[in-house]
Amino acid sequence: MSSRNFVHVHCHSEFSLLDGANRLGYLIKRAAEMEMPALAITDHGVMYGVADFAMKCKDNGIKPILGVEAYVAPRTHKDKQPRIDQAAYHMVLLAKNLEGYKNLLKLTTIAAIDGYYYKPRIDRDLLMQYHEGIIATSACLGSEICTHLRKGDYNTARDAAGFYRDLFGEGNYYIELQNHSLEEQKLVNEDLLKIAKELKLPIICSNDVHYLGRQDAEAHDILLCIGTGSTVSDPNRLKYATQEFYLKSEQEMRDLFPQHQQAVEQTLEIAEKCNVELEFGRCPMPSPGIPDGLSPHDYLTKLSYEGMERRYNGNAPQKIKDRLEYELGIIQKTGFSQYILIVRDFASFARDNGIFFGVRGSAAGCLASYLVDITDIDPVEYGLTFERFLNPERIAMPDVDMDFEDSRRQDVIEYVTKKYSPQQENPVEARVAQIITFGTLAARAVLKDAGRALAMPSGEVEKLCKMIPTIPVGMTIDKTMDANPEFRAAYEHDPNAKNLINTAKRLEGISRHASVHAAGVMISHNPLVEYTPLSRSAEG
Repeated sequence: MSSRNFVHVHCHSEFSLLDGANRLGYLIKRAAEMEMPALAITDHGVMYGVADFAMKCKDNGIKPILGVEAYVAPRTHKDKQPRIDQAAYHMVLLAKNLEGYKNLLKLTTIAAIDGYYYKPRIDRDLLMQYHEGIIATSACLGSEICTHLRKGDYNTARDAAGFYRDLFGEGNYYIELQNHSLEEQKLVNEDLLKIAKELKLPIICSNDVHYLGRQDAEAHDILLCIGTGSTVSDPNRLKYATQEFYLKSEQEMRDLFPQHQQAVEQTLEIAEKCNVELEFGRCPMPSPGIPDGLSPHDYLTKLSYEGMERRYNGNAPQKIKDRLEYELGIIQKTGFSQYILIVRDFASFARDNGIFFGVRGSAAGCLASYLVDITDIDPVEYGLTFERFLNPERIAMPDVDMDFEDSRRQDVIEYVTKKYSPQQENPVEARVAQIITFGTLAARAVLKDAGRALAMPSGEVEKLCKMIPTIPVGMTIDKTMDANPEFRAAYEHDPNAKNLINTAKRLEGISRHASVHAAGVMISHNPLVEYTPLSRSAEG
């Protein structure tokens, strides 16, 4: 069924951790099947999935709309008083252009680092500072406008809508109508329409998408239980009241809002306004300390020839000279001289401070790395090829894979941080950050978590988990079904096992939690928030 005249602008992926059940690939594929011209990503308070979302949308012929469902603190984002500041209003923010996208990066970074209290939070002052290039909507029942309406305070709700209309500018703030078969929603919508009329605000209709289809509501319910540590039998747990929070077709949306067909179509207007083209090249690298008058390549060349004199006692064979000249030419052509100098810088720090480290992989084939003391193996002597490290026919970022001793790795990270990001305490000025990584609900883990949520006897769950092979890595539930007849028999003959396995399959592979990569570090000449959102790790 075609959905060419409607766009979902309020959509959660798996990166609304343990609340969104939409894996990006399946979500975008489904939108493409319905012939949707565009699709938004608006995860709760974060922009973890934006880059991957943008690439996958383009691959499927869908225009990506990049956004976030932000949490707006009732007071300021730095107020953190128990029972007062833990509540926060929802607001959908969508990037119109690159300026708006960068403002969203700044807002979500500040929210995660300075504003985090139960949730990453911003406030009105931050929105006043970083509102350019952004479209906003009144969002769901948890929004500022709807919260006041639910309390019967129409005037405060209208004043809030007026504030945001004036802040974002004409045509950039939309009243959002939703209908998930909730009585409270129907009542609020009447007042929202009244506010829109009084303030001359445009209206859109949306669905608060948390899972792919109606059939996924039960699996999403289990995901909520996993996230809150509760079971489906707990009457006081967090639960969505209906099964309507899925990716609906245009016709389904028209049927929900028979009196507001124009508002359904007006989502296209937002899609037309939002035009962000992400660049996936390299960001500018900082200087590791290059002498005045020398370019990065001149300095690398100088160090390399000095190293050649030292390594070969002033008597380097011609094949070494030829190899170095060839490598330096490729490094200059591909523009990675400064990158190699930065690696040399923290390798030198490690050597000078007695920190053991080793280099793995293709970097061992680079003679220049050997000559500037990044590696200790002569690649020419051992017949190692340079092209595995840097290939002029397929220019990709070279990979110097370094292992530092566990007890001293943090010393290296602190050195890099202090040298390249002296204003690291200011989140929007940080130039060094460790990489985030996501733990997923793999086969065994998802069975255990789903079994706990379903309140199944732990012995039964553990028995099924043990049937999943640990080798090879990446074993899935479907692969186990083919590989283990006992597992398949349990599925076919035990109703409880079948229900658990079916539920687990729908959640398998979804991101479960975020953590810090063991050693990956980003370094930039400009503030990293120009390119990516930042957050603070649980450890710090």
